[in-house]
Amino acid sequence: MDRIAAALARTGVRHVFGVSGANIEDLYEALRGTDGATCGVVAKHEFSAATMADGAARVTGRLGVVAATSGGGAMNLVPGLAEAYASRVPMLALVGQPPTAQEGRGAFQDSSGLAGSFDARAVFEPVSWFCARVDDPASIDVALAEAISAACQEPKGPAVLLLPKDVQQALVEAPSAGVATVPVPATEAPSSTLDQATALLREARQVLVIAGEGVASSGAQRELGRLVGRLGAWVAVTPDARDAFDNRHPAFAGVAGVMGHDTVAELLRRADVCLLAGTRLPVLARGGLEEALAGTPVICVDPEPPYIPGLALTGSPRPTLRALSLRLGPHRRPRPPHHGPALLSGTRSSGETLAEYADALHVISSVLPPDVHVFVDAGNAGAAAIHLLSPAPRGRFVVATGMGGMGYTFGAGIGAALATGRRTYVLAGDGAFYAHGTEVHTALETTAPVTFVIFNNNAHAMCVTREDLYQDGASGINTFRPSNIAAGASAMFPGLPATHATSAPQLRAALLAGQAGGGPALVAMDFDPAELPPFRPFLAAGQAPVDNQEREHDDRAVHVG
Repeated sequence: MDRIAAALARTGVRHVFGVSGANIEDLYEALRGTDGATCGVVAKHEFSAATMADGAARVTGRLGVVAATSGGGAMNLVPGLAEAYASRVPMLALVGQPPTAQEGRGAFQDSSGLAGSFDARAVFEPVSWFCARVDDPASIDVALAEAISAACQEPKGPAVLLLPKDVQQALVEAPSAGVATVPVPATEAPSSTLDQATALLREARQVLVIAGEGVASSGAQRELGRLVGRLGAWVAVTPDARDAFDNRHPAFAGVAGVMGHDTVAELLRRADVCLLAGTRLPVLARGGLEEALAGTPVICVDPEPPYIPGLALTGSPRPTLRALSLRLGPHRRPRPPHHGPALLSGTRSSGETLAEYADALHVISSVLPPDVHVFVDAGNAGAAAIHLLSPAPRGRFVVATGMGGMGYTFGAGIGAALATGRRTYVLAGDGAFYAHGTEVHTALETTAPVTFVIFNNNAHAMCVTREDLYQDGASGINTFRPSNIAAGASAMFPGLPATHATSAPQLRAALLAGQAGGGPALVAMDFDPAELPPFRPFLAAGQAPVDNQEREHDDRAVHVG
């Protein structure tokens, strides 16, 4: 384990997130020998440990590392790795196993696949790009190098090493082979497809760009902006990519898909070409756009082909977007007039109350520091935040749409905050809080600068809405007894600043106070579980128009829905 710890430190890994146990404890001991270069962070649950590694990787672009012991600890990693696999997040999972001599002999937590035990490798292989069991201690350097390479090359994702206890403790006499620290180079799309795309773009009178999370995760915002300027294009973003393009830019058209805005579909119908940048356009991002997409040529810039027919420029977004700009030349095409505008924002509160999600999201948007990271959880509150929140201009905006697991943000936000030292906001509903909100304790222990904002409607409200709309009325099974989350958290976690906000000024004051502190803070608000989120299928089923009401706006904003 000393070799693994030293190699992780040389690779630039600053944190290993996990939960300790008999078959992984040697790693935590070895990490103490790195003189603080790599620290072990112990979470309350392995799922959250995995999302901590995920969140750290998303905001830094570096490898995230998680460690767990055998048995139930190892199995708890699976949903976190599945999210990282679906969202193409580079991660390494170090998973302890019982000693090899005990495997197939009734070992506690045996997962060797021998003598009727289940096979851990068969469990982890579907949620990883690389999964290997290390049986020979002398092969650890090679296995570790292969795992890191597999995690960091396109398409990125998790790699898993299964480490028996005796292998971890073995002495290896050979000098360390080391682990390559050179990042995997980004690749440009082939010239032939770049030439085809350039010809299509030159002929188009108007282009709509739909930018995805791959633009932000690869740091390609500048390249995208340059290309947009040369094309005179309009720009929409996918639900998980509000940070892919400046939301205040005149070309910004809003969010695409089921949590998005009508303007996007309208502009797509008027466009001659649709350019996908850093997205394959999954269902959540293309909902409501299918008919217009069927009649529009599509170009996709992504390491993997799109989910819809189109010209695939299979390369990394940053060099491929740069190459397109160079081929198009410096001429800037004038942008034709269009009704629709620049910035989406939460609506202004009609008073001092927090009557709807929009009231809270307006306040949150107005106080976000420019470099803050925002992690949005699943559910009604998440849909509202995707639709209405105005993200920070220099921070990440992360939504785990790969698996959409409730509670993802609690670990991910902590991992992001520890990895960067920057204030991170977690926006989540009460259901997500009940799933993994006790990781607030981990934030306290590590003094992570995280502001947890809980939208409490005492329900799995999205499930309540589905029952109302699709199953002839709610059954009551998805509603909860009322709770005061802020009071409970304050009592449970002494030292945690926790506020139950009932008005917009109180919410603003609590958020600003949290930002002024160095560690975590929590704010909870109460909402009606019957409030429909801006989720297109729900609004259509309820026969309500999607985002077409006249509303009062921030003096910096124009509504585009």
